[in-house]
Amino acid sequence: MSLADAVTHLSPERWEKANRLLVRKALAEFAHERLITPEEQDGRYVVRGDDGLTAYRFTAVRRALDHWQVDAGSITRTRDGVELPLEALDFFIELQKTLGLSDAILPVYLEEISSTLSSTCFKLTKPPITSAELVRSGFQAIETGMTEGHPCFVANNGRLGFAVHEYLSYAPETASPVRLVWLAAHRSRAAFTAGVGIAYESFVREELGEETVDRFDRMLRERNLDPSDYLLIPVHPWQWWNKLSVTFAAEIARGNLVCLGEGDDEYLAQQSIRTFFNRSHPEKHYVKTALSVLNMGFMRGLSAAYMEATPAINDWLAQLIDNDPVLRASGLSIIRERAAVGYRHLEYEAATDRYSPYRKMLAALWRESPVSSLRDGESLATMAALLHVDHEGRSAAGALIGQSGLRPAEWLRAYLEAYYTPLLHCFYAYDLVFMPHGENTILVLRDGVVQRAVYKDIAEEIAVLDPDAVLPPEVRRIRVEVPDDTKLLSVFTDVFDCFFRFLAAGLADEGILEEDDFWRTVAEVTRAYQAAHPELADRFRRYDLFAPEFALSCLNRLQLRDNKQMVDLADPSGALQLIGTLENPVAGF
Repeated sequence: MSLADAVTHLSPERWEKANRLLVRKALAEFAHERLITPEEQDGRYVVRGDDGLTAYRFTAVRRALDHWQVDAGSITRTRDGVELPLEALDFFIELQKTLGLSDAILPVYLEEISSTLSSTCFKLTKPPITSAELVRSGFQAIETGMTEGHPCFVANNGRLGFAVHEYLSYAPETASPVRLVWLAAHRSRAAFTAGVGIAYESFVREELGEETVDRFDRMLRERNLDPSDYLLIPVHPWQWWNKLSVTFAAEIARGNLVCLGEGDDEYLAQQSIRTFFNRSHPEKHYVKTALSVLNMGFMRGLSAAYMEATPAINDWLAQLIDNDPVLRASGLSIIRERAAVGYRHLEYEAATDRYSPYRKMLAALWRESPVSSLRDGESLATMAALLHVDHEGRSAAGALIGQSGLRPAEWLRAYLEAYYTPLLHCFYAYDLVFMPHGENTILVLRDGVVQRAVYKDIAEEIAVLDPDAVLPPEVRRIRVEVPDDTKLLSVFTDVFDCFFRFLAAGLADEGILEEDDFWRTVAEVTRAYQAAHPELADRFRRYDLFAPEFALSCLNRLQLRDNKQMVDLADPSGALQLIGTLENPVAGF
């Protein structure tokens, strides 16, 4: 590829469209988070810049949960009455004070916005495919066909650190096959942990194949090194070229790390960007790698210390689900993180605290593939796909409803019973919460109908909110103390506000299902669960899902305040930005 070819997606027409779409999202989500307060004027809404002279005017439909459905085509930008083109970078500069962007964070945030716009331009070069075609096109085609990213975050494709040729090689939407780099790591610095019944040697041979492992062993012996002194670690190619080959130079020079080259299997990057699906052998494990790229409020590293307990936490949760008749009946499963490997760079550890990205540069985990659990006639799709809208304005959720032949409310009920009821049960029966957003949930479908849900990203994302919970020693790190009055935000924020809000609005916009009917169905499924579990009545009263309102927890505010470390995962409630309240859309039912 020539230097110029790498940027052919950045045409004036595509840039203009990408900017309009991003300003639309910024107006909608910042109004939702009350960072801006649009004024009504002559049937349109107006948002003014910090100077009082610049004005953005648009039309919007306001829906439940203070959701702003802004019409992208209606947005205009004027200054002193003169119309100006829509430029996303200018938007953030013009509203810097309003948005609370510090002088230090503003340029980095603008870089993330630029990257997000660039990725939108790339997506606009792909041949248009309807949502109806997409939902029939297979698990990985759906995964790489997503165009929006996280529905709440405005700067959601930052990926700071990727050069354009690396973007084209490693971004999920480019669907480029990737071969992972393998390092041999000396056992004095590295640790491998695994779930029950997994031994390192046999596991690695199954994952890499006998020939590859034998080749790597030969390479070590040729250097007069004993393969039994080393553990194999899969590495993102970007991480090798940009970080480890320089930042870990001492470890390479001392022979603590040996680069063995690429493995033979081809992988596809997933929506989470640092997790890979094995395209050569779909039944083999996903591989999640450390990636020192800044994306959506975090450096996407992986902590070697965190990895050690990962398989035990997954085994614990899998056993809990197996032993619970309600969860079993719902069909819920998790894809377990079965094995993990981490490398400790002792000098960087001595020089840093536990938050430092220098401690998160070399680790990996293996997560089960859901492919082998499919029954005849079943297919898989990321839950994020439900919010996907095609070039004709039609949603993937609508396409699945059409494919199913069910009434929209019936289809919704089946989805809620598979995805939402298990979340309720885990919360009320075990004080156990997930981070169950669209990218962390896989749906198992048959003829367009959701059969069951698969939760993933377990060890880094789950938490037990009961400070007195009795947990095995290796699992105790998931116990998190959270104020009683914010516990239910795990449902209200993560499920209602960050996912159902968009799904309900999209179905209403398409004329498929009225908003009231959507939320009535959510209420009915909630009531049905509660009626089936009278033994939890005290908990239902204490944590009332039908309360008239709940606190508005703002995600963009976190990123605008600190786009490198939004939240401390060990104290997730400590960083919450709670701004006023939202009316609970199920309260009336």
